[in-house]
Amino acid sequence: MRTSGQGGEGQKYALTSDEDDSDFWGFAQGAEGLFTPLPDEQGARRVRLAGSRPQGGLLRCAEHVGSRRAAAGNAWLELLDGDGAAMGSYFVGEVTVIDVEPSAGGAGLVDLTVTLWCENALPGAERPWELIRSGQLNRAGMWHDLAPEDRHAWLSVALWSRQYRRRGKPDAPAGQVFTLDGRHIVDRDTFYCAIGEAVNGPGGYFGWNLDALDDCLRGGWGATTPFTLHWDFSAEARTRLAERVPAGERELALFDLLLEIFEERGVSVILR
Repeated sequence: MRTSGQGGEGQKYALTSDEDDSDFWGFAQGAEGLFTPLPDEQGARRVRLAGSRPQGGLLRCAEHVGSRRAAAGNAWLELLDGDGAAMGSYFVGEVTVIDVEPSAGGAGLVDLTVTLWCENALPGAERPWELIRSGQLNRAGMWHDLAPEDRHAWLSVALWSRQYRRRGKPDAPAGQVFTLDGRHIVDRDTFYCAIGEAVNGPGGYFGWNLDALDDCLRGGWGATTPFTLHWDFSAEARTRLAERVPAGERELALFDLLLEIFEERGVSVILR
């Protein structure tokens, strides 16, 4: 993570070349277009890096808009908190500067428009990142009212921000009891939102698909098996997680498969 305050007030993003860690490309106050739906199946995005002061390879490319030398290459785009520390990052590919203009963000700053590829910056992810940045992701259930298309984005931010939010906090020791609230579990994504919150608190992550859940149960993601899971309102959840999913050569209801995974990894589930 970056040194506190290095980006200056209002800087929310930082870019560093993927090819050379010492080639820092600068900070930006905004990244308009980063979290918009992909414009085409090719996945290219048009992003406006507002209030930026380009450095290194990005500065060199900004001086050659319209030519091949405007292609900066691949980079890591970090999302910064109010102190300039990285909350998480996205890999962005084929960054190319297509426009430069003076910025209203401050003296000496410019607004850079670039094209880039980024598979992991999902539409709907900007809000949870801002909640983390402002310290407002601090109470349970903030995902309850999300639209279905935004739930997966919420889970993606829970994953990419996990290390920042845990800050080296060790896993809960074996033998702990966690409570899973089943009232708002209506599909796969809401189950993962709920189990992440049950284990790691508001905005917590504990898997976002079956394989990831299984990985989390092996340790290193907030909990140590064996532990006990009190699944409240489980009858309602069972009804809503009734879709049939493959399980080896069998096919099970998702709810039953989740119970099997928990049992195999040493979790005692108490249905309530």
